[in-house]
Amino acid sequence: MKSVNKKLGLDKFRYERKYLIEGISFAEVKLACQLHPKGFRPVFHPRTINNIYFDTFGFKHYADNVEGNQQRLKVRIRWYGNLFGEIKKPVLELKIKEGLLGIKKSYKLNPFVLDKNFSKDSILDALNRNDVPVQIKKDLASLQPAILNQYHRHYYLSFDRKFRITIDQKMNYHRISYHNPLFLENSHDRNTLIMELKYAHGADQEAREVSALFPFPLTKSSKYVQGLERLFL
Repeated sequence: MKSVNKKLGLDKFRYERKYLIEGISFAEVKLACQLHPKGFRPVFHPRTINNIYFDTFGFKHYADNVEGNQQRLKVRIRWYGNLFGEIKKPVLELKIKEGLLGIKKSYKLNPFVLDKNFSKDSILDALNRNDVPVQIKKDLASLQPAILNQYHRHYYLSFDRKFRITIDQKMNYHRISYHNPLFLENSHDRNTLIMELKYAHGADQEAREVSALFPFPLTKSSKYVQGLERLFL
């Protein structure tokens, strides 16, 4: 997207370190967080997250991630609660990555309905807000919906409030397009957890020490990539 390719100050970016965890229960991962010297504790209420991910016709965003390109972009519409029906508070999110650094730009959208009648007009109507820049509206209109996913997220915060953790489980993936939004193809993953350690740009050195004390390997993990490969490959 042309409108998000301009340079942004590093102080606006945040780091994300990801862990793809298999064969370990959520209770064990939760305990590892709570026993960590940083003393991670639950914050907020767990909630269900839903996303429609968009990509180019040639799946450039997917390819950039798989090939490990430093500059990457994810475009999605996110909401919480029920997957289908009236989506009352959707948000357009542009997730811009520079290596491990990332920044997220968010724009509120108009409500829309996600059902068998979902179409490009549904998205165009949702974009019809004055606070969404014109160029971003044009850019999104040129993309195609690729997958729909849903997962359950838990939130944790370190005692010193410098580090946040999210743990995602119960991943569901649905194939979706403007032309065939019947959601007949889907894939469920009940065996994998995705944990993310998030922190400010200036805390990277300390984060290395924090990360080393978790008994999980760091990995390059993307729910968008996983879902696309499950449904298309």
